[in-house]
Amino acid sequence: MKTIKPNKLRKNDVIGIISPASSPTDPLKIEQGIKYLEGLGYRVEVGKNVGKEKGYLAGEDSERLEDLHSMFSNKNVKAIFCVRGGYGAGRLLDKINYSLIRKNPKIFVGFSDITTLQMAFLKKAGLVTFAGPMVAVNFTEEIDEYTEEIFWKTITSNKKIGKLFNPQNEKFYVLKKGRGEGKIIGGNLAAFDSLLGTDFVPAMKGATLLLEEIGEQPYKIDRMFNHLRLAKVFEHISGIILGRFIDCKETDEDKKSQTLNDVILDYFEDLNIPVIYNVQHGHTKQIMTIPFGVNCKVNASRGFIEIPGSGVL
Repeated sequence: MKTIKPNKLRKNDVIGIISPASSPTDPLKIEQGIKYLEGLGYRVEVGKNVGKEKGYLAGEDSERLEDLHSMFSNKNVKAIFCVRGGYGAGRLLDKINYSLIRKNPKIFVGFSDITTLQMAFLKKAGLVTFAGPMVAVNFTEEIDEYTEEIFWKTITSNKKIGKLFNPQNEKFYVLKKGRGEGKIIGGNLAAFDSLLGTDFVPAMKGATLLLEEIGEQPYKIDRMFNHLRLAKVFEHISGIILGRFIDCKETDEDKKSQTLNDVILDYFEDLNIPVIYNVQHGHTKQIMTIPFGVNCKVNASRGFIEIPGSGVL
C-alpha cells in the first residue's frame, strides 16, 4: 500500500484529543496538557468520551472507537493527540474504519500502547504516524526542551528531518556495525510483539525496526525477543534501533535473573544487520519523536541514524 503523509500542523489549527487506551490516574493532567497546547496558539477539541473509565480502559471499546472515528471524520481537526498509553488500544483494531483514515490523513501522535494503532494505520491505511509525546504524560507541568524542539519541528515542518541526536549529543551504542535503510516501524516491544501473527503488522521486508519498553523483567524481554526471532523478523529487516528500556530489571533479589544487557547482547550482537542502542525514545521525560512509515537510514559503522525525508507534507 502506498504510504500517505499528513499535512503539517499550522498555528491556530485544531488538535483533537482522544484516549484510545487508558485514562490518566489524575484527570487534571488532561487539563494541563490542553492549557499547554492552547498556550502555543492551537485550538483544542476533546473527544466526548475522554475521561471515562472502565477498569484499566478509558471507557467501553465502542466509546473509544467513536472518538477515534469522530476525530478522523471531523474536517476541522488537523492533528490527533493521544492522552496516554496504558492498555486496550489493540482491542479496537478489528473495528476501525481504515478507509475513513486513508481518506482523511491526519497527524496522529502517541507511543507505548498506542503502537498497536500506529502499526495498524500504516498497514491498513498507509498513514505515517508519530511516536511522540502525549497530552497527559509529556505536556504537563514543566515541558522538556529537547522533547519540545524535536516534536514541533517534526510535525510543523516539511523539510527533511535529517540526523537524529540524543540530548547533549550523548552517543549511541553500536551493538553491530553495518548499514541499513528502510521504512521505520515498531514502537513498544510488548505492543508490537502482540501483533505478530495478525493482519495488522506492516511489511517487514527491508524495514528498520525500533523497539522500547518499560517495567518488564529480563525474562519477559527475553520471551518477546525470542518470539520476534522465531517469527523470523530479524531475517527480514534491514536494521534495528533500540530505544530506552526503563526499569527492565528483576526486583526480587531472591529470584535468579540475567541482566537486561545480557538478554540484549544474546539476541543482537551476532546479527548480520546494523544494531544501534541507547536512543532517547520511549518512556522518558526526554523523548525523541519518530515518524513511523518513512525511510530511515541506520549507519552503525559510523554511529548515526538519519531520516532523509520529512514526516509531513
